Amino acid sequence: MILNKTTNQLFNIKIIYANTFFKRFKGLMGKKDIDFAVLFENFKDSSMHTHFMRFTIDIYFLDENKIVFDKVTLKPWKFYKPQKQAEYILETKKDLLKIKIGDELEFN
Repeated sequence: MILNKTTNQLFNIKIIYANTFFKRFKGLMGKKDIDFAVLFENFKDSSMHTHFMRFTIDIYFLDENKIVFDKVTLKPWKFYKPQKQAEYILETKKDLLKIKIGDELEFN
């Protein structure tokens, strides 16, 4: 589940933790569709790509306080690097969550 502490909105969505090299490498590649979110923690490089993906995704970049400082929507075969390093990166299907820059999140 994801709690948007700024709006007090609870998103009852499964979170897949990309906490191993293989899970980080694979991400959403090859998936046809998703109804969950992928959370990258302590990632050394905040750049993200949508190579080998079949659908458009929203990517949220969060700081150490889990506050969203950047958001991007990427179609397949695109690349994006935020201006600063993220502590957490959340990937979801486009428009699955209503989260804005400045929102503080909590993950359960």
